Formats: sequence, C-alpha cells, structure tokens
Amino acid sequence: MKNNPVVPYILILAFGIGLIFFMSLQGADNKKEIAAEHEGGETTETTDATDDGAALVQSCIGCHGGDLTGSMGPNLHGLEEDHIVDVLVNGIEGTPMQPNMKTEAEAKAIAEYISTLE
Repeated sequence: MKNNPVVPYILILAFGIGLIFFMSLQGADNKKEIAAEHEGGETTETTDATDDGAALVQSCIGCHGGDLTGSMGPNLHGLEEDHIVDVLVNGIEGTPMQPNMKTEAEAKAIAEYISTLE
C-alpha cells in the first residue's frame, strides 16, 4: 500500500489551525492590557511606590540616552525634582512626553533618583 501524500498536509493544516486558536485565546485574555497600550492609557500592571527609581528610569533611556545626559531628549542631570514629577505626570505638549506617563509615586521615585546623578 502506498502512503497518502495528502495526510502530512492535513496534519500541518490541523496543527496550524490549533496554534492560531490557542494564540487567539491568549490575546483574548490580554485584551484589556493591549487596548490600554494602544490607546495610550495605563495598563492593569501596577508598580509599587517603593520601586527603585533606577529601575523605573529604564523607560527614559530611549530618548535621554543611557546615562540620561541627553540624546533625542534633553539632559536630565541637574533638573529639580518638582519639575521632573510635573513633566512625568502632566507631560509636555508637542513632545513625546504625554500626560500620565507615570503615576505620582513612580514620578517621585524617578525624580529622586535623577536628582542624585551628576
């Protein structure tokens, strides 16, 4: 008896459909988080107010450089803590710094960390 050459294709098709099905279930579980990210809102993930500012500042590196001395964004060294908190919470119109980028607690932790840099 000859093997049917269609069987491997049917198995691959069934595997692919199953994979797509399970991936869509995963996406449905993350629907709220994904929607919040695309709308620019906050995700359901929370950050503890006691988090280290050095860890939180990782999102700043893309624009302000690895040492935060400026790149696409300005140098952050020497800025006052109140100004940093204000920008992170209220944003700056016409720049990538949008309102509500960080919570008040996160903004304070970041500001405290940046104020220690020289």
